[in-house]
Amino acid sequence: MGLASLLLESGDMVKQRLDGNKDGKKAVARAPFELGGVEVQPGERRRVDIPTPSSFGQAESSISVIVHHAKAPGPCLFVSAAIHGDEINGVEIIRRVLAMRALRQLRGTLLAVPVVNMYGFVAQSRYLPDRRDLNRAFPGSQKGSIASRLANIFMTEIVAKCTHGIDLHTGAIHRSNLPQLRACLDHGQTAELADAFGVPVVLHANVRDGSLRQAVVERDAPMLLYEAGEALRFDEVCIRAGVQGVINVMRHIGMLPQKKARQPAKPVVCTKSKWERAPAGGILRPQVALGDRVHVDQTLAMLADAAGENELTVTASVEGIVIGRTNLPLVNEGDAIFHLAVVEESQNVADNVAAFHADLDPDNPSISNEPAITS
Repeated sequence: MGLASLLLESGDMVKQRLDGNKDGKKAVARAPFELGGVEVQPGERRRVDIPTPSSFGQAESSISVIVHHAKAPGPCLFVSAAIHGDEINGVEIIRRVLAMRALRQLRGTLLAVPVVNMYGFVAQSRYLPDRRDLNRAFPGSQKGSIASRLANIFMTEIVAKCTHGIDLHTGAIHRSNLPQLRACLDHGQTAELADAFGVPVVLHANVRDGSLRQAVVERDAPMLLYEAGEALRFDEVCIRAGVQGVINVMRHIGMLPQKKARQPAKPVVCTKSKWERAPAGGILRPQVALGDRVHVDQTLAMLADAAGENELTVTASVEGIVIGRTNLPLVNEGDAIFHLAVVEESQNVADNVAAFHADLDPDNPSISNEPAITS
């Protein structure tokens, strides 16, 4: 789907009026953007708090949305974070995007949602108060569980008004992910957006039942899911990559002016991935890092008991790149320890990853001019 057709789809937010100039020509003026019963005027940036279901610990709760409604027409993009409440890199990514001077040249409308799951965010938990995973509750309903109601609010108030979406995630607690995208690349404009985002690896992944990505794709809107870092931890490289990726996508779809800069390397696209699991319980000594290229039968880690006895070698069962790993040295039999994206022998992954990390080195200035977060 091209940009022109996307703009036509959002034409209900644009109206024609006579601007009173001498030649009587028509000029385009945008209508206000309505969200949660609040009207945001063209050229205005405003925070809108959308009420969400109450819990016993929070009499009142809401999703805070920063609406940046430009005077010039264009696509409507949502950028969301913390659907899993403990995945906080995305919160910082959105803060930095909103602070960028580049937004003065915005076209269209940006809906920034730093924290979708405020319940989990406050509790430092992935889940909602009823222990449900919000990202398995979409599109939700008005009369279901707290997860279903929250999903329904996000779909009707935010997703339904947008032409594009980017959802920001991290690995689970005690697991780190290499910066990567998950997307349905055979859907419309999605492959173009994935190339523009600028990460070394893209997983062409089927949607999961009940996920936000599935619900957005079923509405025929292109969406990217960004995965990077670990839950409850800030990671400067992952944050920088996310900020750069969001801005790259906004430039690609015409929300920001194109900029003369070196184009990101085309990502390696993988259609399969596999978790290598611990063959026994013990203490794990990893031998490979995130982003490493591994070959079949290559040693990934050594595993032994506390006395160093009964040592086992954990090897790769596929040709791939390490896109996720556990950070805990203490493992049980069957624990997922290394996530490998399956790649072909000819795919040049190592150079992509090395260039990616060099560009985003915390010692180098970032596009947002933010001081690096130290770890």
